[in-house]
Amino acid sequence: MKLHYRKYGEGQPLVILHGLFGSSDNWQTLGKKFAENFEVYLVDQRNHGHSPKSNEFNYQLLSDDLYKLITDLELENIILIGHSMGGKTVMHFAQQHPTFIEKLIVVDIGPKAYPMHHNIILEGLNAIDLSITKSRSKADKQLSKYIEDIGVKQFLLKNLYWVEKGQLGWRINIPVLEEKIPDIIAAIPDKIVDTPTLFIRGEKSNYIVEDDFQNIYDQFPNSEIETIYDVGHWVHAENPFSFYNMVMDFSK
Repeated sequence: MKLHYRKYGEGQPLVILHGLFGSSDNWQTLGKKFAENFEVYLVDQRNHGHSPKSNEFNYQLLSDDLYKLITDLELENIILIGHSMGGKTVMHFAQQHPTFIEKLIVVDIGPKAYPMHHNIILEGLNAIDLSITKSRSKADKQLSKYIEDIGVKQFLLKNLYWVEKGQLGWRINIPVLEEKIPDIIAAIPDKIVDTPTLFIRGEKSNYIVEDDFQNIYDQFPNSEIETIYDVGHWVHAENPFSFYNMVMDFSK
């Protein structure tokens, strides 16, 4: 599959993959900042953003999509960043294609399997009937019945777009993502990655807890784990300054 991407700057390639229900658009501010030093590629994974939709969705396919993008663009010596689901994609990619990567940065996700925890989000998204919901404000009101956090609501509603005048549509492929949630929360293969790797976790997030550290070090022996304090799962959005500095320090 040929993925959509946004490109900024020039220099060593830095490729960023978003998480579940996200898109390259979520990374534009940081991407443009990184572009002062790198050639930045913000990628939409399949069933997200402007990339094609597909009934198939698992980490092997997401890794294959990334491989096609990287080889089509003839990129090498890459700094590869992935948040959440995107973090599992880049870990999986590093297992299969380590020679493309100089450094790997995984944001608030580990290689392990996770329990199902997207039920409320999916219920809220499915409750928005776009055949009768004709404005973003009405979609927001409907989603508010399920999700109180304003930041999470805004993040999800950014996936709405105008198909034509008076008709909203979703850029995310909600039915397939819901069906494939077991594949999304599954562990990546148990294969050692020697690539220099930085795991960045949010202090208030439960995606990487201290009990996970040894498993991460076993699977990524050339890795370090850093914490950004007073933030949750959306580490890069909640404290972009600390996130930027941490990435830049690791990338030297």
